[in-house]
Amino acid sequence: MKLQTIACAVFLCIAAHAPAQTWNFAVSGDSRNCGDIVMPAIADDVKKNDAQFYWHMGDFRAIYAIDEDISQRATGGHPSSTGAYQRFAWRDAIDNQIKPFGDLPFFAGIGNHETIPPMTRDQFRKVFAKWLDAPPLRDQRKQDGFGSKDSTFYHWHQQGVDFIYLDNASEHEFDPEQMEWLHKVLDADSKDDSIKAVVVGMHAALPNSLAAGHSMNNWKTGEDSGDEVYKALLSIQNDAKKHVYVLASHSHFYMKNIFQTDYWESNGGVLPGWIVGTSGAHRYKLPPDANKAGDAKTNVYGYLLATVHDDGKIDFKFKEIKESAIPQEVESRFGTGLVHWCFEANSDQRR
Repeated sequence: MKLQTIACAVFLCIAAHAPAQTWNFAVSGDSRNCGDIVMPAIADDVKKNDAQFYWHMGDFRAIYAIDEDISQRATGGHPSSTGAYQRFAWRDAIDNQIKPFGDLPFFAGIGNHETIPPMTRDQFRKVFAKWLDAPPLRDQRKQDGFGSKDSTFYHWHQQGVDFIYLDNASEHEFDPEQMEWLHKVLDADSKDDSIKAVVVGMHAALPNSLAAGHSMNNWKTGEDSGDEVYKALLSIQNDAKKHVYVLASHSHFYMKNIFQTDYWESNGGVLPGWIVGTSGAHRYKLPPDANKAGDAKTNVYGYLLATVHDDGKIDFKFKEIKESAIPQEVESRFGTGLVHWCFEANSDQRR
């Protein structure tokens, strides 16, 4: 008995000092314009940092005009017209932006450029069906008992976290069908003790952020439904005691603390939120109140590396991708001049 007591005491001591288990995932969006050059470098860095998956927040190709990494690539194959480009634009993104991730799970989000005519949401579902019906999403729908195959809004559970992607790629969103689905998901999360955190991704940021000028504030349905979503997330944070994090892209810069605004300080509270539209798109000026974010950058490419702790707390760190990180094979195929242009001139303000 004495030996057993000593052994148990030793075990408890070891357990008390055992390091907490953590794991990583990666997020960014807006890979149009120069994404064929930047995304392979992101893929390399994501894999070096042992991320379990990469999550794209939408806007793979410009669609309204030919992306510079297509029109100016050194190896030719330039489309004869915008129409010719549109016929292969998404296939180009799959070949040059998704394939570099290899076997690493890749979750695809829809952005507003995916719905620019002649592209449609239904076409996006067909072309990206492999990713919208990935095994974790398919298994989650079976477990839920609701949700549609190839839906552009989806969720999955992974190691105590519910990852939710919302579709706000057009001015009809969030529509009643998506809102009903989301409330079911959040209601289930609030009752599930195994879910420690909820991470919500989308293309355009929810209303009344520091980037409100380019967000769901830009259309009435977006303002109203986005406000409802924000308050539902506040409820699951405050009432169900879950960690909640909100991610978006759409604005082509990096910014944290995006909901640190007078509006949310006076209307319920501030949720942790980030914008990371830094995967290759033409880079925007920071908004006037960017200094309130505490950490905001433009004229950069990169992604968020997230580290998940056992208790559901998640740390987010922006990982910048420098020009020197572009793989040699990519530089040889696209041309040194174009690679340099993407880093120096793909911007509203030159370096």
